Amino acid sequence: MSEEKKVAVVKDQKIATKDPFEKFDPAQTVVTMENLLNKGAHFGHLKSKRHPAMNPFIWTTRNGVSIIDLEKTVEMLKDAMVFLAKVAKSNKKIVLVGTKRQARALILSAAKKGGLPYVVERWLGGTFTNFSVIRARTKFLTEGQEMMEKGEFKKYTKFERMKKQEELDRLEKKMGGIKEVTEMPGAIVVTGIKEDHLAIAEAQKMGIPVVAIADTNTDPRHCDYVVPANDDAVSSLEFFLECVLTAATAPETVLEKYTKKEAEVKKEVKKDDKKESDKKEKGVKKEA
Repeated sequence: MSEEKKVAVVKDQKIATKDPFEKFDPAQTVVTMENLLNKGAHFGHLKSKRHPAMNPFIWTTRNGVSIIDLEKTVEMLKDAMVFLAKVAKSNKKIVLVGTKRQARALILSAAKKGGLPYVVERWLGGTFTNFSVIRARTKFLTEGQEMMEKGEFKKYTKFERMKKQEELDRLEKKMGGIKEVTEMPGAIVVTGIKEDHLAIAEAQKMGIPVVAIADTNTDPRHCDYVVPANDDAVSSLEFFLECVLTAATAPETVLEKYTKKEAEVKKEVKKDDKKESDKKEKGVKKEA
C-alpha cells in the first residue's frame, strides 16, 4: 500500500464509529464525484501493483500512485445501485461479504440496519455450491436457538445444556449471518475482491451476480458489477456500502433516480457517434 494511502486509512480508522449506519437515511445518499473525492475513493495502489484489468479505470498516476477515474466510478456505482434495487424489488436476498478487518464493522452495521444477510468470518466452502448441506446446518441453528428461547433445553442436564449452547454459539459465529437465507440469493456484494475470492468463485459457478468494489491492484473480471474505488480506506468502503444499503432499502427511489431514460441513452449514443466521427475526420485530414 502506498504511503499516501496508508495515511488515508489510518485517518479513517480513527474516525470510524462502532455503528456507522445507526443514523442511515437513504434520502441523504448522493452519488457525485465530489462525495467520492472527499471519501478518498480515488486513491489506488502504487503503479507497480496495478492489475492490467484495472487500466481502463485509471485517470492518472501521481507520485507513483494510481489515481482512479471517479467519473467512471460514478456511472458504474449508479449502474450497480440500479441492479441491486431490482434485486431488492424481486424480494431476493442480497448477501454482504466482507472478511477483511476494516470492512467487518461496516458490514455488520449495514446488515443490521437493512436486515441483510452477511458474511464477515472466513468464507465456508460450499456455502453456495453445497447449499443444501449449509441450509440444513442453518436450519438446525435457527431451531436450536428457538428451543433455547422457549426453555425447552431445561429438560437436559446442566452439562448437556452447556454443550448444546457451545454448539449453537459456534454455528452462530460461522453462519449466523446467513441463517435467514433459505434459497439462493439474488446477488452478493463484495468489499474485497482478493480477500473474498472464494465467495466470488462460488457465486460465479452458481450464476449469482457479483457486485464488488475494485481497487487498482485487483482483477475485477469475475465480477458482474464493478465499482472502481479505494477498498482500503474506511470512508470509501462506508460510502460504497451506504449506496448498497440505499438500493436495498429504497429500491423505488433508486430506480427512479438513476435508471437512464430512453432519450438520455439515445443522446449518449449520438454523442459517442459524433466523437468517433470527429476522430475519423481528423484522421482523413492528417492523411491528406
